Amino acid sequence: MSPQSSLVLLEFNELTPALMDRFIAEGSLPNFARLRAKSEVFVSDAEEHEPYLEPWIQWVTVHTGVPFSEHGIEHLSEGHKLLYINLWDLVSQQGHSVWICGSMNANRESGTTGYLLPDPWSADIEPHPEALLPYFRFVQRNVQEYTNDRVPLSKSDYLRFIWFMLTHGLSPNTAVSILRQLISEKRTGTGRWRRAFILEKLQFDVFSAVFRRTQPAFSTFFLNSTAHMQHLYWRYLEPERFTLPLDRKKQLEYESSILEGYRAMDQLLGRMLTLVGEDAIVILATALSQQPCLRFEEAGGKRSYRPKDFVQLLRFAEITCPCRVEPVMSEQFWLRFDNASDATSAERKLAALKVGQERAIYTERNDSAVFASCSIHHSLADDATLQIENSDRSAPFFDLFYAPEGGKSGMHHPEGILWIRHPARTHNVHQDRVPLLALAPTILDVLGIARPAHMCGESLFRNPTGRPADTKIAPHPQRRSA
Repeated sequence: MSPQSSLVLLEFNELTPALMDRFIAEGSLPNFARLRAKSEVFVSDAEEHEPYLEPWIQWVTVHTGVPFSEHGIEHLSEGHKLLYINLWDLVSQQGHSVWICGSMNANRESGTTGYLLPDPWSADIEPHPEALLPYFRFVQRNVQEYTNDRVPLSKSDYLRFIWFMLTHGLSPNTAVSILRQLISEKRTGTGRWRRAFILEKLQFDVFSAVFRRTQPAFSTFFLNSTAHMQHLYWRYLEPERFTLPLDRKKQLEYESSILEGYRAMDQLLGRMLTLVGEDAIVILATALSQQPCLRFEEAGGKRSYRPKDFVQLLRFAEITCPCRVEPVMSEQFWLRFDNASDATSAERKLAALKVGQERAIYTERNDSAVFASCSIHHSLADDATLQIENSDRSAPFFDLFYAPEGGKSGMHHPEGILWIRHPARTHNVHQDRVPLLALAPTILDVLGIARPAHMCGESLFRNPTGRPADTKIAPHPQRRSA
């Protein structure tokens, strides 16, 4: 037996309440305005601070109803380590089908009924069913190397992807958008950053095809492009808030990028509302948001640097033992080795990489894996040199690394958008912030499923503060099997 209404959780990562209000007031977001007018409107609070204010942490909190201090998932591509059960597994245990589309750090229980498309940074979770694999691999490589001009895809990869899309919902809208984007790039030599919006149209087409076929009781739909635009291009949206002078050419190209991101999501939202129908429960959540990043202005703005080619970087660092490389967001990547001894050796060799007296690579070893990132966040001279400490070995830094366009001018903020459109269609704007921990029990409550004892929050429809009197977390028996 299915719930009376299906529930769709729209995970529009890091959209910012202030910008949403601004763009709606300007008349730029008609579909967001329409959804808000029929929703209970909250502002969520992630209740975390740096360095634990990250989407790959907060979305796990949304999906499990427990804080980072309990679920312990700190990095991308760690969903397979999660010990607490996810919302969709609980829904499936009640006999309902689910469709999890792109949710960050997701996994699934072996008996869960439905579809799972992992986020493109996942390396240890496979799509289910396997038929989603050609799409997943194509998007994964594009997203992981989005800022790199050299995306590692072959002609056969493209052919498999095209065939998948032709048989899994490719819409005329998306096909026309792809052609227009490629023609525009060829004609102007700019605008490659808009490809992120095309990928999300493809994601919607796949979501739509599966949703129509399976009619799931619970589904999620994750989008990240606008979060990326905010991180890179906030200074072009509000240059008056920053102190560094802007290049006029870049200003003209990027000043509309964030608004374009919100508009692209608004258009997809309109298509989503048509797809799921008026009877569906729709929840829009952003988990956290962003704000201008001003703390690095005196140092010339915050920069990030990514390896151009991981094989070349590892060869330069003299790391010869077999390993698997998994790029994740921004400058971060995982190196996975066969054993802890190899990982320890690699961590030591990466730590020896220097630019002048400055360590070039941050590392964090976890058993046989090394989590790493470039630890330099200021501008470097074009002739900067990467060298190995206590060695004559060196190379031009920018032969091995590149700086994504734009630097970083947006940073995380704990507040997030939380709108709930339920069948009553009541509209209330709640002034008090509510804990992000309240979202999971609220979703279960709406679906008529009892809140497990391990969840720290309470349904917002039972307690508008979202905070139960007893917040003690249940012990091990409430967890998934390791």
